[in-house]
Amino acid sequence: MTHPVRIGVLGCADIARRRMLPAFAAHPDTELVAVASRDRTRAASLAAEYRCRAFHGYAALLADEAVDAVYVPLPAALHEEWAEAALRAGKHVLAEKPLTLEPARTAALATLARERGLALMENVMFVHHSQHAAVGELVASGAIGEPRAFHAAFAVPRRPAGDIRLRPELGGGALWDTGVYPVRAAVRLLGPELRVVGATVRRGPGDAVDTAGAALALTPAGITVQLTFGLDHAYRNSYEIWGTEGTIVVDRAFTPPADHRPVLRLTGPAGTETVPLAPDDQVAGTVGAFVAAVRVGAPLDPDVLRQAQLIEDVRHLAG
Repeated sequence: MTHPVRIGVLGCADIARRRMLPAFAAHPDTELVAVASRDRTRAASLAAEYRCRAFHGYAALLADEAVDAVYVPLPAALHEEWAEAALRAGKHVLAEKPLTLEPARTAALATLARERGLALMENVMFVHHSQHAAVGELVASGAIGEPRAFHAAFAVPRRPAGDIRLRPELGGGALWDTGVYPVRAAVRLLGPELRVVGATVRRGPGDAVDTAGAALALTPAGITVQLTFGLDHAYRNSYEIWGTEGTIVVDRAFTPPADHRPVLRLTGPAGTETVPLAPDDQVAGTVGAFVAAVRVGAPLDPDVLRQAQLIEDVRHLAG
């Protein structure tokens, strides 16, 4: 495939409108060609903004041979159904997280994509930001000695009643919404062999889903991993690696805007210093990574499979 990857979007979710559609439209190797919605008017309105075609219903878009790949920003409980339908229609898939709500189903989608030579990618964008590679380089250089502990947190203030994050039938809840980020950060920075040894989740009064939780994990080397997530908190979006000789703290770790200039806080034997980094657009980086995956029909990143199992382990241990 030498032409730009022709993208169709299944749904008009907020993240699609604010982040992904502008990124698809701006990237030189993607062409936004279609938008689908169950609401004919919404599809037409959003498609008009990008001068692309509108489809009433997701199946109609999947039947269009002019679409090479689809982006799935639907509620979490619908990701599996429409990612599978897209793969069976011969489309490459970029789906919002979590890819499915069960590790076995995630593995099944990965197998289906591999059998058909199609790219399947979960849209966890922060892994495409260069600040995390910089953190890894500092740790590898011995800047904080031997790592001993990792703390990561992603929590947001409460959403209005009726928000999809608070609806169990749509796959709502803190673990699947914000918990994915600290879990994936631990896998990204410490490797896939960590195991969950304890977890808790809770619901607030009247809530139908979990709105707060935490997990404790260990790596084979004995690094302790503390992960916190929630939907009913003052905002936090950070992680820290703590070693025998110092620490590295990353703020705005998971959702930095494109113009944000990251500053790592490095504390060592000589004191605390700041390490400024160049801005990086993780949304554009995600689109670029998806294009690269489509060009070769890349299989699902194994970190996604490990992430899915760890989240399931948290659910099991939390009871």
